[in-house]
Amino acid sequence: MKVFKKIVVSLVMAMSMAAISSSAFAAPAGEAAVKEAIENTISGIVAAQGAVKSGDLPAASQDILKAAQASKEFRFEITERQRQKATDVLKAARRSVDAGDSAAAEAGLADALKSFTEMKGKYDLTH
Repeated sequence: MKVFKKIVVSLVMAMSMAAISSSAFAAPAGEAAVKEAIENTISGIVAAQGAVKSGDLPAASQDILKAAQASKEFRFEITERQRQKATDVLKAARRSVDAGDSAAAEAGLADALKSFTEMKGKYDLTH
Protein backbone atom coordinates (compact mmCIF):
# COMPACT_ATOMS: atom_id res chain seq x y z
CA MET A 1 0.00 0.00 0.00
CA LYS A 2 2.88 2.38 0.74
CA VAL A 3 4.32 1.75 -2.70
CA PHE A 4 0.95 2.42 -4.28
CA LYS A 5 0.65 5.77 -2.42
CA LYS A 6 4.14 6.77 -3.55
CA ILE A 7 3.26 5.94 -7.16
CA VAL A 8 0.00 7.92 -7.01
CA VAL A 9 1.67 10.93 -5.38
CA SER A 10 4.49 10.84 -7.92
CA LEU A 11 2.02 10.59 -10.78
CA VAL A 12 -0.06 13.52 -9.48
CA MET A 13 3.05 15.66 -9.07
CA ALA A 14 4.30 14.80 -12.56
CA MET A 15 0.93 15.66 -14.07
CA SER A 16 0.76 19.00 -12.25
CA MET A 17 4.29 19.89 -13.38
CA ALA A 18 3.42 19.02 -16.96
CA ALA A 19 0.30 21.20 -16.81
CA ILE A 20 2.24 24.16 -15.42
CA SER A 21 5.12 23.87 -17.84
CA SER A 22 2.87 23.60 -20.92
CA SER A 23 1.18 26.91 -20.08
CA ALA A 24 4.53 28.51 -19.39
CA PHE A 25 5.85 27.58 -22.83
CA ALA A 26 2.74 28.60 -24.73
CA ALA A 27 3.03 31.68 -26.94
CA PRO A 28 1.35 34.74 -25.46
CA ALA A 29 -1.96 35.57 -27.12
CA GLY A 30 -1.06 39.25 -27.30
CA GLU A 31 1.89 38.62 -29.58
CA ALA A 32 -0.31 36.98 -32.19
CA ALA A 33 -2.67 39.96 -32.19
CA VAL A 34 0.19 42.43 -32.58
CA LYS A 35 1.75 40.42 -35.40
CA GLU A 36 -1.62 40.15 -37.15
CA ALA A 37 -2.13 43.92 -36.82
CA ILE A 38 1.17 44.81 -38.50
CA GLU A 39 0.59 42.25 -41.25
CA ASN A 40 -2.93 43.61 -41.87
CA THR A 41 -1.53 47.14 -42.00
CA ILE A 42 1.13 46.22 -44.55
CA SER A 43 -1.31 44.24 -46.70
CA GLY A 44 -3.77 47.15 -46.61
CA ILE A 45 -1.08 49.55 -47.80
CA VAL A 46 -0.10 47.20 -50.62
CA ALA A 47 -3.76 46.86 -51.65
CA ALA A 48 -4.13 50.65 -51.60
CA GLN A 49 -1.05 51.04 -53.79
CA GLY A 50 -2.56 48.65 -56.31
CA ALA A 51 -5.87 50.49 -56.27
CA VAL A 52 -4.15 53.86 -56.81
CA LYS A 53 -2.14 52.48 -59.71
CA SER A 54 -5.28 51.07 -61.32
CA GLY A 55 -7.12 54.35 -60.80
CA ASP A 56 -9.70 53.03 -58.34
CA LEU A 57 -9.43 55.89 -55.84
CA PRO A 58 -12.53 55.06 -53.74
CA ALA A 59 -11.21 51.54 -53.12
CA ALA A 60 -7.77 52.98 -52.34
CA SER A 61 -9.33 55.30 -49.79
CA GLN A 62 -11.08 52.38 -48.07
CA ASP A 63 -7.88 50.29 -48.10
CA ILE A 64 -5.93 53.14 -46.53
CA LEU A 65 -8.61 53.58 -43.88
CA LYS A 66 -8.49 49.86 -43.02
CA ALA A 67 -4.68 49.94 -42.87
CA ALA A 68 -4.74 52.97 -40.57
CA GLN A 69 -7.26 51.27 -38.29
CA ALA A 70 -5.18 48.08 -38.19
CA SER A 71 -2.08 50.11 -37.32
CA LYS A 72 -3.78 51.23 -34.10
CA GLU A 73 -3.62 47.65 -32.85
CA PHE A 74 0.12 47.43 -33.46
CA ARG A 75 1.44 48.29 -30.01
CA PHE A 76 5.17 47.89 -29.63
CA GLU A 77 6.85 50.35 -27.29
CA ILE A 78 10.11 50.58 -29.22
CA THR A 79 8.35 51.76 -32.40
CA GLU A 80 5.40 53.66 -30.95
CA ARG A 81 6.48 57.13 -32.11
CA GLN A 82 7.42 55.77 -35.55
CA ARG A 83 3.97 54.13 -35.77
CA GLN A 84 2.27 57.42 -34.99
CA LYS A 85 4.25 59.23 -37.69
CA ALA A 86 3.59 56.48 -40.23
CA THR A 87 -0.12 56.55 -39.44
CA ASP A 88 -0.08 60.31 -40.01
CA VAL A 89 1.54 59.65 -43.41
CA LEU A 90 -1.27 57.18 -44.17
CA LYS A 91 -3.88 59.77 -43.26
CA ALA A 92 -2.17 62.33 -45.53
CA ALA A 93 -2.14 59.77 -48.35
CA ARG A 94 -5.85 59.21 -47.85
CA ARG A 95 -6.49 62.94 -48.04
CA SER A 96 -4.49 62.99 -51.28
CA VAL A 97 -6.57 60.12 -52.66
CA ASP A 98 -9.79 61.88 -51.70
CA ALA A 99 -8.51 65.03 -53.42
CA GLY A 100 -7.66 63.03 -56.55
CA ASP A 101 -3.88 63.51 -56.29
CA SER A 102 -2.59 60.06 -57.23
CA ALA A 103 1.09 61.06 -57.29
CA ALA A 104 1.08 62.38 -53.72
CA ALA A 105 -0.90 59.35 -52.58
CA GLU A 106 1.59 56.94 -54.15
CA ALA A 107 4.51 58.75 -52.52
CA GLY A 108 2.79 58.71 -49.12
CA LEU A 109 1.88 55.05 -49.41
CA ALA A 110 5.45 54.17 -50.36
CA ASP A 111 6.78 56.05 -47.31
CA ALA A 112 4.22 54.41 -45.03
CA LEU A 113 4.98 50.95 -46.41
CA LYS A 114 8.70 51.46 -45.86
CA SER A 115 8.11 52.63 -42.30
CA PHE A 116 5.71 49.83 -41.34
CA THR A 117 7.98 47.21 -42.93
CA GLU A 118 10.86 48.57 -40.85
CA MET A 119 8.73 48.39 -37.70
CA LYS A 120 7.75 44.81 -38.51
CA GLY A 121 11.44 43.96 -38.85
CA LYS A 122 12.18 45.46 -35.44
CA TYR A 123 9.27 43.57 -33.92
CA ASP A 124 10.26 40.27 -35.52
CA LEU A 125 13.83 40.75 -34.35
CA THR A 126 12.79 40.99 -30.69
CA HIS A 127 10.07 38.30 -30.71
